[in-house]
Amino acid sequence: MIRKLQIKFVAMCMILVTAVLGVVFTAVFFSAKQNIEVISHQVLQRVMEDDTPSGRPDLGLNRGGEDVLLPYFTVNLWDRSGIYEAFVTGGTYSNLQDTQELQTILTDCLQQNRPEGTIHSYGLRYLRRDYGLYERIAFVDMSMEQATLQEIMGSYLQIGLAALLLLLGVSILLARWATRPVAKAWQQQRQFVAAASHELKTPLTVIMTNAELLQDEADEARRSTFSSSILTMSRQMRALIEQMLELARTDSAESHLVLRPVDLSGLTARSLLPFEPLFFEQGLTLISQVDEGITVSGDEEALRRVLEILLDNAQKYSSPGGETQVTLHRRGRNHCALTVANQGEPIPPEARRQIFQRFYRADPARSRNGSFGLGLSIAEGIVAQHHGTIDVTCAGGFNRFRAELPCQQE
Repeated sequence: MIRKLQIKFVAMCMILVTAVLGVVFTAVFFSAKQNIEVISHQVLQRVMEDDTPSGRPDLGLNRGGEDVLLPYFTVNLWDRSGIYEAFVTGGTYSNLQDTQELQTILTDCLQQNRPEGTIHSYGLRYLRRDYGLYERIAFVDMSMEQATLQEIMGSYLQIGLAALLLLLGVSILLARWATRPVAKAWQQQRQFVAAASHELKTPLTVIMTNAELLQDEADEARRSTFSSSILTMSRQMRALIEQMLELARTDSAESHLVLRPVDLSGLTARSLLPFEPLFFEQGLTLISQVDEGITVSGDEEALRRVLEILLDNAQKYSSPGGETQVTLHRRGRNHCALTVANQGEPIPPEARRQIFQRFYRADPARSRNGSFGLGLSIAEGIVAQHHGTIDVTCAGGFNRFRAELPCQQE
């Protein structure tokens, strides 16, 4: 799918740019052609106004910084009782007088019956002017015009081809860059589906097995054991589904947070209270240092959920008898940092880069303590909705999760 998307992107870019280049080059070409024709017409006017039969007026086109003389000749034509007599009166052509070529040129010119035009068979442009007793016709060679236009066309084709080849390379790079988020999202979706299926498969298998044993078991004590196992697995499945739904709501564009001023200092202090007995029962130390008067614009319940996820993560993965530190302080005038640091085995660098991915667990044994690898993904999504960032660092025997949020000024 990603490959097809990249091909469509490149094809669309090539079609659009080819059309634009075609329009631009066509417009420039016809503009140049019109300018050359205007110059040629001016040459004809100067030829017509030159009264010196053997003169050589200043006629030419500028090519490459040099004035190139255009071949020309003039003919005076008398009508003697329906019989035309023609005399070549000047120009750069020699030996045209009384030739078959001259007769053919004049016949074609007179048959067109127009004051100006072209004779394509000989590559000439002409201008006719009636002086009463005679008619004068000036001819200028068009080969220079055609050569100039061919050079322009050749240059445009080379430039266009080079531009298209360059664009093709750039389009391929842009296609890969533009589809990278799509490819990443597609890969994450596949991993999410595979991981969710795996997480659901185990409790479903346990439930089905215990249900089958429950039907065949007559001993009441064993039946109670099977029922308890089914209930435990059902609760585990419900917890997983609830987290998946919460994650989906966080990712959904339809998720609407009610943003209002929230006393983050007070919210942090209140969120710590339910965890103090839990830490105490497990022999862990929970200390806090919260600056007063920090207010953020956000959703109180969503921010409370971030604190719960970080605190739950800390108590699950702390070393025995370890210490957890919760701090909230300002960073500059417009930001604050909420940090939850717990003593424990340092998270490996490769795991830190993936720890916020869905269903990621650096230690597979974490699944045995009720962790599905979704909590930190949910926390990251909520922090992002509040225009903040969250990261993890390891130093001094502590794993520190820090969420930085914009806050109101003092």
